[in-house]
This record gives sequence, C-alpha cells and structure tokens, in this order.
Amino acid sequence: MVEHRFLRPLDVLYLRGNRLFGGPGDHGEALMPPWPSMAAGALRSRMLVDGVTDLAAFADGTAPTGKLGSVLGTPAAPGTFRVVDFTLGRAGKGPTVEPFRPLPADLVALPDGTGGVAAVRYLTPTAAKDLPDGVATSFPLANLPLLRAEQQKKPVTERWLGAKGWNAYLSGRVVEPADLAKDALWQTDPRLGIALDAAARTAGDGQIYTTDTVALADGIAFVVAVAGAEGSLPADGLVRLGGDGRAAAVAICTVEATEPPWERIEKEGRFRIILTTPGIFPDGWRLPGMAEDGTWRGPDGVTARVVAAAIPRHEVISGWNLADGVPKQAERVVPVGAVYWLEELKGSTDGLRRMLTEGLWPLIEAPDEQRRAEGFNNVVVAAWPQVG
Repeated sequence: MVEHRFLRPLDVLYLRGNRLFGGPGDHGEALMPPWPSMAAGALRSRMLVDGVTDLAAFADGTAPTGKLGSVLGTPAAPGTFRVVDFTLGRAGKGPTVEPFRPLPADLVALPDGTGGVAAVRYLTPTAAKDLPDGVATSFPLANLPLLRAEQQKKPVTERWLGAKGWNAYLSGRVVEPADLAKDALWQTDPRLGIALDAAARTAGDGQIYTTDTVALADGIAFVVAVAGAEGSLPADGLVRLGGDGRAAAVAICTVEATEPPWERIEKEGRFRIILTTPGIFPDGWRLPGMAEDGTWRGPDGVTARVVAAAIPRHEVISGWNLADGVPKQAERVVPVGAVYWLEELKGSTDGLRRMLTEGLWPLIEAPDEQRRAEGFNNVVVAAWPQVG
C-alpha cells in the first residue's frame, strides 16, 4: 500500500546540493527539487522517535522491535520502507493535493515574446540517417530526439506541470500552456553568514559567505509517497527538513492516481519511461536492463528496444550518513525528467505496471538498499506522443 504525506515547511529551508562550499566569499546555491532522501530521512527519523527506539543501538545495527523493525530494518539493511514518489504539491480542498512536476526532457516550452509560453512541443525521435547533409553526431542510439519548430527560440525554463498537464503528458496528448504552473512555486532568499572558529568561539577572520534559502509559495509543500510503511508513518506533528533541521508540518493527503493508457501501449507496442526521481544506474546513462544494442529486458520477462533518449546534464548526489557520522558516497546520477523511448514491446504490460511502485531496482543485479529506501530510481510509464 502506498501512503501520501504533505510536508509543509514552517520557515525557509536550506536545501544544499553537492557543490563544494565553505571558503571565504563562497555562495551556496539551493537545490530544487531536493533529493528524495531528504523526505526519507525526515520520516524515518520521526518514526524511530515515535517508536521510542534506542537511536544509538539502531545506529550500531540493531533493528527496532515489532512491526517497526520490519519496516525500517537497520541503516545497513533497510526494511520494507521505500519512497516511491517525491515532488511539490499544492493544497486543495480537504486532504486532496495537486502535484506539480518539472517539465520532462522531451517537452519544450516555447516563449510568446512577453515572458509567457506560446506553445508546448514534444521532442520527436528522428532517425540519424534523416539528418540534413553535413550534420554528424556521435549519439549512440538509432534516433535523435529533435524539436520541430517554425522559428528558433530559446525555450522557457523553470516551468512545472500541473495535474491536468501531467495526465495529458502520460497519455501522449497535447500539453497546453495553461497546463503549466503560472506562478512561481518558490523563491530563493539569500542569507549572509559568518564562519565560526570552534576553538576560539569567535567569528572567523574574513570568513563571510552567502547561501540561498528556499521559501515555498503559499499552499505549496512537498508531497511524498511511501510504500511498505504498514501504517507506521506519522499522521501529524513535525519533521526536520534540510540544513539546520528546519521544521515542517506533517499531514495526511491524497493524490489522484494517474494511469497511462495501458491498452494503447500494448496495442502500439511502444512507450516512454520517464524518471521521477534521480537514477543511479550501473552503466551510466543506460537504462538498467539495457544492452549495448538497445535491447531492454524489463520486469517479468517484458522486452523492448530503446530507440532514443533525452537526458539532461548529469548530477551528483551524496549526503550525510547520520548513523556512521560520515559523508555518503558521491554518485553520478541521471536527473529527474530523463526520457527513454522504447519500441518492439513484447510481453504483458504487467511488468511495466510493476515499475510504478518498485522503480528500476528489480533490474539492477546488486541494488544499493539504502538508496532504494531513499527513493531513487523511480519512474513512470507514458504513451508514445501522437503529436509533434
């Protein structure tokens, strides 16, 4: 069972990425959206406290007693708890929340010349052999995702899809400009800081720096979906988020389920896979289960062929291992919104459905159980667009 929680910050948040920071005059940029591990750590910590767990024993590898032990396991061997989705959302009527998602890599918002969006277009996989004469590429797949537009325009960035636009996107229908968030979901608020000399307990000489904080707009908060919690998630109260452990209120929420058109996907024999959280893949950008010739073997015997991919510039994740008191290993990841186009589908779509809750982890031979619990490698399946 998947349970949803709405995490509403009560103050600005310090959401740091993986860039070096700490020297005189440095500026720490905020990371939005943050990694799903932030939500996983906040909820798991709160669950340990609610369960009156011996935190020192837990850090040493002793699982909590009872049901909580099977849910959380130990730091080295997590239990059934796993974040299956993490994004921003806006509070609606009652517990209903509308999720917002960054534009996937195969959607381009074209400007209207006044600061708005005139149209939203899909990238179209195009055979390399059909490129104009004189154009060469080292792209490793048979098709390149290309934008077909009447004029050259710089795309509009930092736009997010609302629920209506996300439904249209998963079905491969036209996404309208009105389907994008009209107002900013958050703002950054730079703060001035002065480093401290721990030994002298004084301000460091010349150690002045700035850092960005994130202030979410009214009604906007983080939406996290968790599987395997077995009713152990907090229903109210507070959790700590980001740097300095700023408080966020917890509330139960509901999110309308969005299903891709499975019958159409099975009939057409082609589909897309889109990352909704960063992907930690054994073979770099290659989708887990994908061979060098593009053949892809998915869950439950389903197979297809990867014919194109749109992948933003890679990112690096890390974090802090609170149990061991050491930094987590820095890992190169495929960013949220990366898109893979697949054809020649063979087998039942049941295997594809399974990925909606289990992500890509069943396709990795030696999965990192800690990162699995933290919510990486989550995906959705979408129909092949019928429009350009």
